[in-house]
Amino acid sequence: MSMLTPPGMGGKYRITGDRYPRMRRTGGRRRIVLAIIASAAAIGLIGWGTLELIHVFSGTDKASAAGRSARHCDRGGPGTGTKSGARPAAEAKPLPRPAQITVNVFNATPRGGLAKNTADELKKRGFAIGKVGNATKQYDKKVKGTGILLGAKTAADSALPVLGTQLAGAEHRTDGRTGGEVDLILGTRFKDLAKKEDADKALAALAKPEPTSTPSGEENC
Repeated sequence: MSMLTPPGMGGKYRITGDRYPRMRRTGGRRRIVLAIIASAAAIGLIGWGTLELIHVFSGTDKASAAGRSARHCDRGGPGTGTKSGARPAAEAKPLPRPAQITVNVFNATPRGGLAKNTADELKKRGFAIGKVGNATKQYDKKVKGTGILLGAKTAADSALPVLGTQLAGAEHRTDGRTGGEVDLILGTRFKDLAKKEDADKALAALAKPEPTSTPSGEENC
């Protein structure tokens, strides 16, 4: 009788031999197959992620975009003939000539004769002269800067800029007048008109503006 046979039991219940019965696990092959599939999927994800990282850090997209940008900038647009990084200047609005602008010169300072001397100089530079005298109470001794250029709203981008080339730092204002005359009101900081050479250069630059640079937010070349 084997030591594994309980006391009092024999016959068909008798266990013989010196080996223990072993039980095999069920489903082992299925687990192995699933593990292989999971491993393959993990390896695939790792490989895809590695390729993406290489693609990002190698700067492939940036280099390609830079190449396209360079080709676009070299062309400068069809038929433009402009330099890279600059836009052609908008068609300038025709500006009036000094002879077409009538200027009223008013003195808002305590210094006598200032309006007349300034009007005489403007006349030499080609401007038409209207009224000359002291400023009205509204402006008398109240203009702290070099002066005020005052005209109709339509003069804001025509007569006032042209007259402004003759007096640096003057303030530009508009009012409800309908006539074409403009006022030059001399302030307490006024010393003299701009030098004629400088005024002529400013007037030439005003008539022929330089091409503007590329605005912020657009592609820079």
